[in-house]
This record gives sequence, structure tokens and C-alpha cells, in this order.
Amino acid sequence: MKVGYVVLYVTDQDACLKFWTEKVGMKLHDTNQTPVGNVYRVGFADQPFSFELVPLSLMKDNPHNLNLGTPSICFYVENVEAERARLVSNGIQATEVGQRNGKGNFAFSDNENRWFAVLEGK
Repeated sequence: MKVGYVVLYVTDQDACLKFWTEKVGMKLHDTNQTPVGNVYRVGFADQPFSFELVPLSLMKDNPHNLNLGTPSICFYVENVEAERARLVSNGIQATEVGQRNGKGNFAFSDNENRWFAVLEGK
């Protein structure tokens, strides 16, 4: 697995965007529009690592009971099916493989019910 990005669940994504870009010096890498506001991806220009600023209101249904007070870490893998099988064989709880933006993905949980995403690619 390769660390991809960290999701921060925020109450005001526009204020967070200004903080990370104007105060810390990160750059806006990507914007995705949602029904409740934009999701921003920010990071330093010379590094692949980034933060994804996700509005808390987008997570109101929270189907996996994520601990929204804890950031979620997203990992990239080449073979999402094989990685899921490996984690499950080690006794880790994982969702079924689904699709996000045309690529396979799943989530897994640690002992504190914090969920982490695994995404195919990169």
C-alpha cells in the first residue's frame, strides 16, 4: 500500500481551504462539487501527498459509522481485490469492493472503528 491522502471532515470547507492555502502555503489540487458544497484536495506543489477537505454535512448518513472526529487515511494499491483478500485473511473487517470514479475501492476498520479507504491506482 502507498499512502495517498488524508480526509479531514470539516464544518466550513471554504474557511479550511483558505487556511491551508493562504496561511500554510499549500496549493489547491482538485475540486469536486457535491450537493452540499465543494470537496477540496490541497497539498504542497512538490509533493504527491494531500488533504481532502470533506464537509461534515456530506457525511450525515455515515453508513459505516465512521469516527468523523478522526481523519480517514486513503491508500493506493495496484490490485484492490488482492489487497482486500490479504487484509480479510489477517482478520480485518472490510467492506465489499465497490467503484469510485471508475476504480475499485473498499474500506477497512481498525479496533477503534476508524475506517480507512483503499483505492485502486496511483
